[in-house]
Amino acid sequence: MSRLPSKPDLIRWLSEQDGRPTLRDIARAHGIKGGSDKVDLKRLLAELEAEGHYTRRKRRFIDGALPPVGIVRISGADDQGDLLAEPADWRSDAPPPRIQVIERPGQPAMGPGDRVLAKLTEVRDGYHAHPIRRLQAGPRAVLGIYRAGSEGGRILPIDKGADMEWRVASVDAAGARDGELVEAEQTGPARLGLPRARIVKRLGDPGAPRAVSLIAIHQHGIPDRFLPETLAEAEAALDLPSGRREDLRDLPLLTIDPSDARDHDDAVCAERDGDGFTVWVAIADVAAYVRPGSALDHEARMRGNSTYFPDRVVPMLPDRLSGDLCSLHEGVDRPVLAVCLSVNAQGEKTAHRFTRAMMRSRASLSYEQAQAAFEGRADARTAPLAEGLNTLYAAWKATLAARAIRQPLDLDLPERRIVLGEDGAVQSVAFKDRLDAHKVIEEFMVMANVAAAEELIAHRSPLLFRVHEEPALEKIDALREVAQGAGLTLAKGQVLQTRHLNRLLADASNTEFDELINMATLRSMTQAYYAPENFGHFGLALKNYAHFTSPIRRYSDLIVHRALIAAHRWGDDGLSDRDVETLGETAKQISDTERRSMAAERDTTDRYLAAFMADRIGASFTGRIAGVARFGLFVKLDETGADGLVPIRSLGDEYFRHDADTQTLTGEKTGTTLGLGQRVTVKLAEAEAMTGGLVLELIEVEGTPLARARRGRSGRYAPRKSAAAKSARHKARRKRERQR
Repeated sequence: MSRLPSKPDLIRWLSEQDGRPTLRDIARAHGIKGGSDKVDLKRLLAELEAEGHYTRRKRRFIDGALPPVGIVRISGADDQGDLLAEPADWRSDAPPPRIQVIERPGQPAMGPGDRVLAKLTEVRDGYHAHPIRRLQAGPRAVLGIYRAGSEGGRILPIDKGADMEWRVASVDAAGARDGELVEAEQTGPARLGLPRARIVKRLGDPGAPRAVSLIAIHQHGIPDRFLPETLAEAEAALDLPSGRREDLRDLPLLTIDPSDARDHDDAVCAERDGDGFTVWVAIADVAAYVRPGSALDHEARMRGNSTYFPDRVVPMLPDRLSGDLCSLHEGVDRPVLAVCLSVNAQGEKTAHRFTRAMMRSRASLSYEQAQAAFEGRADARTAPLAEGLNTLYAAWKATLAARAIRQPLDLDLPERRIVLGEDGAVQSVAFKDRLDAHKVIEEFMVMANVAAAEELIAHRSPLLFRVHEEPALEKIDALREVAQGAGLTLAKGQVLQTRHLNRLLADASNTEFDELINMATLRSMTQAYYAPENFGHFGLALKNYAHFTSPIRRYSDLIVHRALIAAHRWGDDGLSDRDVETLGETAKQISDTERRSMAAERDTTDRYLAAFMADRIGASFTGRIAGVARFGLFVKLDETGADGLVPIRSLGDEYFRHDADTQTLTGEKTGTTLGLGQRVTVKLAEAEAMTGGLVLELIEVEGTPLARARRGRSGRYAPRKSAAAKSARHKARRKRERQR
């Protein structure tokens, strides 16, 4: 009696055959004679073909072949810009085959890490994958500390709020050592209370100071290594000849950047023109090097933007371009796209002209150097540039009149600066100075961005706008509640404009509610994004706005550059048909990567701050309530700007009622009301550097010790009358009156 072989046995036999065995050869080798058994053999071979182990067309075994339909994971692009993928579950010892993804026009853009169900067709050099649909995210990923055990180990996640450990079998530990930082993915459901995972990457010592940003990079999926073909393409780039470019090398253009800047993508200068000014803004011509469809282009689009950490930068472009050929270094000829802005005595832009040119920077200055020169304290470096710097400063002063009329949103929120030592540990935390030199550069960059948007609109060219929509009505109502609680007014019943918000901010200025109103106003704003449609920029009070001035670190600006090149017919490296077809997908992609970078940068700052404060457990700090949730309060500390959580369980033995409208927590027994913006004193209870979490204990509210419930003679809790309670009752009464 013949017996059908098992799949492993049949796969093993097929792999040992040099020729192309027929069905008869397979049946004879396994003693299969009966008609029904041959039918079963055909079924078995069909299953092997569906699983990718066998092809009936060539009647041969395929080592690690792919099924006709399978799941692939996007891995990057080749030097031709073709999107590549790899099998999602590759178990063969042989290297995986080359898979080229054949994208359809109008299909949502795909990037590294995306999982796609695709039809797989074998071709000469590998496979073509025709996407059927994008799948939901792959196995759940976890980043944590590996703790070795007798049979494998466990992973302690580093995510804030994560309290579940993961079980790792010995075979899935990948050689990880106890205490190492690892990246893992879920392999199975919970068993004995713990989900199963396997380690996919070992990341080294989690205690090393420079591991802080590395954690954020991996946690948020920020690609920090360029593909070999992208690097090769960048290294092959050469200096561009001046060609047919306009020669601007005699202009006194210079760059003004942070003192530690590695790339310089914008240069400025100003000259007097009657009672007005001519201002030049020159931007690195990245489009000349990053061509549509190239490996550089594909990876830049996938990254979307550069990401900045206190100890490193994850750039959008390789250093050969970002730090060299596209950087406007002092005394070096560089290709640029430049705009000549005509500014009248009232600071209004009256005309503009774009050109593709060649420039040579006179100097690379820091903001501090430029500021000193503006104030008449020129040094040996800036003294020869004094006339040009004074003219630039005068041109900016003229724009203040136009700015006052336009009234962009005037938030005053100081930015933290983390200073690291040579070992990567935090030396100090301070707030960045806000200099006129910063404002000079910002104003002329905004003006150049407006000019770019207007120019492309006039040419009816596709482009990506920088959009900032008006805040939602419920957000403004919440801001109005906060303002009224502070004794201030935000007018109602009119079309909201930035000047209304600026009036509120001005009224709060130099009062105890200054920071509160600034924070509440920021919270009421929508998040800016990119779009091929023009919805205006509310915060800047501008109808037309696009990003043009930073193509080294933002893909959106590169698209605008290409649009200008195409509109003016300056070369064959302008906006491609593919760029135009996928403009909507590109807008969503780079809006998402921008948010991803912001989250990673914020998490890194939190971890550095937690590490900085870890040796100050038990110390007291002052701050303001910056957020209110059902589970507690978020307090922003004055000294460092760090955010910490006051858990609701630490507020006393009573129930606190959460009011989302007024952003308050009110104790039912004491009447204590805790709300947004209140001045508080807290004690540091915990500082977890690995997660960036600070746990605080509330001590005082507005200078008064926290009222806690106490028992009366009857055993019931008696409320203590407090200013906070009175304020809460007053606020609640006003709310009821308005609702009537």
